Amino acid sequence: MDVTERIELITRPPTEEVVTEGELRELLETEARPKHYIGLEISGKLHLGSLIVNGFKINDFLKAGVRTTILLADWHSYINEKLGGDWDRIRKAGRYYEEAFRFFCEGSRIIYGSDLYRGNDEYWENLVKICRHVSLARITRCLTIMGRSKKERLSFAQYLYPPMQASDIKALDLDIVHAGMDQRKVHMLVRDVFPKLGWKVPVAVHHSLLLGLEPPRMLGLEEDEAMDLVVSSKMSKSKPQNCIFIHDDEETLRKKVLKAWCPERVSENNPILEMARLIIFHEFDEFVVERPSKYGGDVTFGSFEELRREYEKGAVHPKDLKEAVARYLNRIIDPVRRHFENKKELLEPFEGYE
Repeated sequence: MDVTERIELITRPPTEEVVTEGELRELLETEARPKHYIGLEISGKLHLGSLIVNGFKINDFLKAGVRTTILLADWHSYINEKLGGDWDRIRKAGRYYEEAFRFFCEGSRIIYGSDLYRGNDEYWENLVKICRHVSLARITRCLTIMGRSKKERLSFAQYLYPPMQASDIKALDLDIVHAGMDQRKVHMLVRDVFPKLGWKVPVAVHHSLLLGLEPPRMLGLEEDEAMDLVVSSKMSKSKPQNCIFIHDDEETLRKKVLKAWCPERVSENNPILEMARLIIFHEFDEFVVERPSKYGGDVTFGSFEELRREYEKGAVHPKDLKEAVARYLNRIIDPVRRHFENKKELLEPFEGYE
């Protein structure tokens, strides 16, 4: 596989941004198997965004010959009070995350933050060095990476979250850092601070966030309105009816999709179309919308752009689109759902945190 083909894999949707593509090309021309990572909090049960969209992008890196690492950020989860800030529950939930990503992203290295930090004096030395080059105001602006507003009353530990994430990147000696667009601020902090310390500056790859099923909203998490809308509206396990879990059975999935916000002729911030763009067209070359003959019969789309244009013209009705999206989503998550059928004990840490 040549460099152009590798870049196409890395930059295809759900990738939204590469900082910078020129640096990525230079990296792939000089490094046969560059080192990548994505850091994930351990919180609720996995859903289409947290496993499927993340996993699709990780798999693109694997296909491009990149050495991928998934950091299960147990200490970050504890700091951010996930699962009630219960350390034992977070660690047990980590085994569920590990099982899911080992199955879905076969070939990725999976490590825990606590294992990375244990006995690692250099990690903590580098954390102090990073903090010395960052103002409190800059750290405060980064707090939205935790899904927190700057207006919230936060613990001091939560202010350590962004520089710890930067120190993770140094400790893993990474060439490529990868996350959803909501993590962009900490990667830009890394790109500002690392050159001052004479450290290698990684390429940053950010993928699109999957919207939840409800109408988009703005919570004031980001100063930029467009980014605030996406971050505030992303699929979240804290609202089960706004979210499609990898464990939802076929009928539950279908009912959720049929109830989802999907205004006729409107493509912008439409969660059903976004599922088609980021998930279905990632795996399928064609997307078939089944319709009764009196409404024109079945129609096949070979690209998302073709689907979007026809939807905006009113040639595809929201209900027909939803039924088709539900069918394809079920095909995609069914292998994962079946994988966990005999592993119910892994879901025990989430009891009481639906």
